This record gives sequence, structure tokens and C-alpha cells, in this order.
Amino acid sequence: MIARNIVLRRLAAFVCAGAALASTHAVAAYPDKPIRLVVPFAPGGGTDLVARTLGAGMAKELGQPFIIENKPGAGTIIGTDYVAKSPADGYSIVIATFAYAVNPSLMPRLPYATDKDFAPISLIARGPNVLVVRADSPYKTVKDVIAAARAKPGRLTFASQGNGTSAHLAGEMFTNLAKIRMTHVPYRGAGPAITDLLGGQVDMIFGTAAAVATFVDSGKLRALGVTSASPSAALKGVPPIGRDLPGYQVESWYGLYAPAGTPADVIAKLNAAARKAAASPAFAKKIEQEGLSIVASDPAELDRYVKAEEARWRKIVKENNIKAE
Repeated sequence: MIARNIVLRRLAAFVCAGAALASTHAVAAYPDKPIRLVVPFAPGGGTDLVARTLGAGMAKELGQPFIIENKPGAGTIIGTDYVAKSPADGYSIVIATFAYAVNPSLMPRLPYATDKDFAPISLIARGPNVLVVRADSPYKTVKDVIAAARAKPGRLTFASQGNGTSAHLAGEMFTNLAKIRMTHVPYRGAGPAITDLLGGQVDMIFGTAAAVATFVDSGKLRALGVTSASPSAALKGVPPIGRDLPGYQVESWYGLYAPAGTPADVIAKLNAAARKAAASPAFAKKIEQEGLSIVASDPAELDRYVKAEEARWRKIVKENNIKAE
């Protein structure tokens, strides 16, 4: 009987040791399959471009493919919620933008909690939006737009890549400070919005620099102003909108999040890969040409930055009575 108990104890110890070794091996082996990077917008916009460029660099660092999965809709909520409800194993992450910090103020009943359901990975880049019109538009300056909107209240239209996005709130703040009325037309991504702008279905967009830079460079769109407080080095000759509209300032940004509960060592690997990818010459050149500055932060900086943005926009949304619809 004693001998049998000794055998059983040794067997149990062996099983426990084996399980611990297997667990350690599983974590150490991350990643051992492709990683899904969810873009909460349609293909073709600035966020999609940043995600694909960054994902290619991270794939090289981690040795596994990055599958870019576009899940547009509901002002980024559909794609963001998908990741919030994904397994916390590091194989599903989301590229978050301005909307992530603003949606809690605009949408009181989100299907997820931004402060509880996500683990920050890295703040990748920050930059201005750009007010652009078609090359054949009669509007040559910000003052032209304001004058036309005052002459035709509600007739001028501005597109966005969805409710709650930087393009949407940039337009809403513009109309509030200028005391004018324009009609907001939301799309399921910057790509479709710009397509309709080029086609004449809408009058303008306060697009991210990443989304509109190519069209400005090619002469298809005309840049009237940047939403940052200072001129952008990448958009020479384009003045800040705040020069004609004191107090006006909006900033776009890109960051990576994983589901809450993702192991700390997995977050560390993702962060290291993101920072190396963002520091690569190819990514740096691509981003800098589009008016963005690379940050490539640690997780804590993304967390601090987004919390500050949430607080700032909660105040702005309330004071200006800005609505999601």
C-alpha cells in the first residue's frame, strides 16, 4: 500500500511537472500561427494602409504572417468589439484610431468597455487631419468654405470614414466654432468616402493625412488646411485651420490593442515587434510622407495618451453638443 502511494505521488508530480513544462513551452513558442490584425474600416483608407505596412514589418519580426482583416461599420465599433470578444492569446489585435477615444462620449452604450476590455500594445503614430476638396472645387481657402456654408446653411456636405472618427469630429468642431451648418455624410471607411468626394457626391472631407496625401500629391484633391495647431512639415504651404478659426485643433492617431487578459510576455513580444517595424526605414518613410510622426511607444504611453484624449473629447462633445448621428 505504501509503495503504491509512493508510485502515485511520483506519477502526480511527473504529470504536474509535464503540464508546467508544456505551459511554459506554449507561451515561449508564441507566435506559432498567423496573427489577425483587425482594421475597423473598409480597405483603401489611411488606417488600412498603416495597418498593412506595419503588419508586414511585424510579420518579419515575429516570423508569422499578419492577416489584415477589415471589419468596418458603426464608427469602428464592429471591428473593435470583435477583438474585445476574441481569445486573449495574442492572435487577434486591433488597430485603434481617434474613434476609440471618442466613442465612449458619443455612444453611451458601447458593447465593450475601453478601460476594461483591452490591453494596450503601442501608440504607433500621431498626426493632423487635412481639409480637402476636389481640384475643380470653387473653394480655395478655409474662409471660402465658411462663407459658402453661411450663404447656404446645410447645403455643403463633408464626408467621413464613419461616425465618431477624426474626420467626423473635425467637421463637427469646424461647424461649431464657425457657427455654420454643414451636412455630415458617414461612410464605412476613408476609401469609399474619398471615392465619392472625387466623384462629386460630397463637397469635402477632413481626412487623415495618410488617407488623402496621395490624392493631394497627384493634384486630384486640393488641401485647404491642416487640423493641427502648427503647420505640418509634410504638407508644405498648407496653413492650420486655426489661423482662420481660433481654438480649432484635432489630431489623428494609430495604436494597437489586444484583448484584456493577454499574457504580459505576449504583449511584450507584440510591442517589441511593433516598435521595430515602425522604426524600419520603409515604414518611417511611408508615414513621414503622409504628415504623421512616429511614436512607437511602450504600452503605458498608449494608455496615458488615450485616457487624456478621452477626457479632452468628453468635454468638447458635451460643450458643443456634438451627436453621433
